[in-house]
Amino acid sequence: MVSVIIPAREEPFLMLTIRDVLAKALGDVEVLVGLNGWEPDSRIADERVRYFQVPATETSQMRHIINQGADMARGDYLMKLDAHCMVGDGFDEVLTRDHEPDWVQVPRRHRLAPETWSLQWERCPIDYEYLRWEPLSQRYYFTGEKWDALTQARLEIPSDDILVMQASCWFMAREWFRTRGFMQTEGYGGWAQEGPEVAWETLQAGGKVKVNKNTWYAHFHKRGPYSKLYWVDTQEIYAGYAYSYRHWIHDNKDFFIDLIERFAPLPGWPDNWKEILWHTS
Repeated sequence: MVSVIIPAREEPFLMLTIRDVLAKALGDVEVLVGLNGWEPDSRIADERVRYFQVPATETSQMRHIINQGADMARGDYLMKLDAHCMVGDGFDEVLTRDHEPDWVQVPRRHRLAPETWSLQWERCPIDYEYLRWEPLSQRYYFTGEKWDALTQARLEIPSDDILVMQASCWFMAREWFRTRGFMQTEGYGGWAQEGPEVAWETLQAGGKVKVNKNTWYAHFHKRGPYSKLYWVDTQEIYAGYAYSYRHWIHDNKDFFIDLIERFAPLPGWPDNWKEILWHTS
């Protein structure tokens, strides 16, 4: 069984997302919907769907919801999915077929037009992301940028290693989630830096982080009235950014250097990036 965990807070596309998962799964699947201090206008009545409530607080609770969902899960595999996503036919069978116990997989990502609930096929898929240099070097946090050149160059490779991910969707064995202690709330808070945590903790432990292009999902294209769907605590997020920066740049310096050198050259990174980050000459 695949247990799909969907954190949700003021999400207008939640029911469309749940229906899509149920319609596209070919095997045994359950959907665990964590409602973050919010109740949708309606619920889908299906024995494969379980809802649970997390009381409203002034801080973000996405990580808390994922942890609670993982504790409730009956499946051998966990898939976290944002509440505004479409998935490919048979996504569950493809991901379980191609999986290894110490892997994290991310399906190929497309863009979803929410008004019509349709894909924007005319645009390049998102298979790879790199770390943008400017916020890392000037504002001290990690953010991903679409690596279109690498996506085009490696378009036909069905499964490949990746540096980091958006984290709107990830897939792993439930046992790997449990043993690695993902979704740490101490330091990170309830929301920030999910992608770096999951990807780099996996790589540091000797696992692999893969994009699986044999299946896909689509994340809604943020624009207009959908540019920001829900409130988040900015102060808490920046505290999580600061923690993540200290943890990976300073506490795990050697790992971070090896990580960047493995995927180098990264677009926009200067040759003397190590000297800049650690203020050496």
